[in-house]
Amino acid sequence: MKILMVSMFSNHFFNWAKQLEGQGHTIYWLDVYDADIQVEKINFVHHIIGWRNRTDYPGRYKIKKELPRLYNFINKFNQNKLADVFEKKLIEIQPDLVQSFEMFSSCVPILEVMRKYPKTKWVYNIWGNDLFYFKEFSKPKAQIKEVLKRMDYLFSDCERDHEIALDIGFNGEFLGVFPTGGGYDLDKYDKFLKESSERITILIKGYEHEFGRCIKVLEAIITMKSELLDYNIVVFGANEKVEVFSKKNNLDNWDNLIIYKHRAHAEILKLMGESLIYIGNSISDGMPNTLLEAIIMGVFPIQSNPGGGTAEMITHGVNGFLINDAEDFSEIKMHIKQVLKDPILLKSGVDYNLENIKPKLERSFIANQVNQKYQYLQQAL
Repeated sequence: MKILMVSMFSNHFFNWAKQLEGQGHTIYWLDVYDADIQVEKINFVHHIIGWRNRTDYPGRYKIKKELPRLYNFINKFNQNKLADVFEKKLIEIQPDLVQSFEMFSSCVPILEVMRKYPKTKWVYNIWGNDLFYFKEFSKPKAQIKEVLKRMDYLFSDCERDHEIALDIGFNGEFLGVFPTGGGYDLDKYDKFLKESSERITILIKGYEHEFGRCIKVLEAIITMKSELLDYNIVVFGANEKVEVFSKKNNLDNWDNLIIYKHRAHAEILKLMGESLIYIGNSISDGMPNTLLEAIIMGVFPIQSNPGGGTAEMITHGVNGFLINDAEDFSEIKMHIKQVLKDPILLKSGVDYNLENIKPKLERSFIANQVNQKYQYLQQAL
């Protein structure tokens, strides 16, 4: 089967595509933002890159940095449109299947082209906030509705988003719930696992932006300073807002708290393998990948539950805690206190995740199911 995949440059996409290696498909990838970088991890995929600029004129990078308005004006004439490039490749490749990853970068821009070729089957992988968040706004919801009318097949990372798609008007075929980037190479990460007795770290996802609410977690931590003296507190993925909050509240002077900005994925997994509790807090998400990673690394999760997506994985008070109000630091504080005061609950929750959920997140286990779906698609075409 020939598949033309349309996606931004993303590890989630690379990990998904990697599942199809050696399955007999011919796969092409159109990088929607044209990072113009070959990705060795998916070297079996035909990369469509270097398409955006008509000419690489002298001084382009200097103008981009020093004269952004001039750069944007020049781009109106110098840059090719994604839809035009996509249509050209669609005609050239004649794929059996087009697969788009994420709504607004990879579906909306090529909708009009896909309408021109109604016999070409189209698959959409829902990512994170695609539907749950943007359905609340009239213009994006209208765009989503039009895309879903044309869409033939759908993958999601939680059942919640399948239900939202149906409510908005999806009439195609649902292919199932799978992690955004496929499963995990458990053997690769098991070497980072520490015994529970060695774990004294509270790990916090540092996202503070349109969706992330790390600062609410830090507000809870501040009120528990004396109770947390025997623990290491680590924030990862922090941005400038978190750093400003940290300085304003003297968190920089805590001996047992450290804030990281950028960390390689393997380093984050290593941190998880040393952690007792993981806290992720946001007002919108699909099935959080960091939650799944915390589970396979034996960390007790405290995770926000926007729209009920996380509740598909976590039963509150059994194998984790669900944050019902991501804006309420007192709720987060209560959950942290409960876990730390109840080591039996903590151990039983982690044991449950390791025994019942972790095996189902193993890479080959997920890949086998995903490839069965592609075999089904091949037979259906």
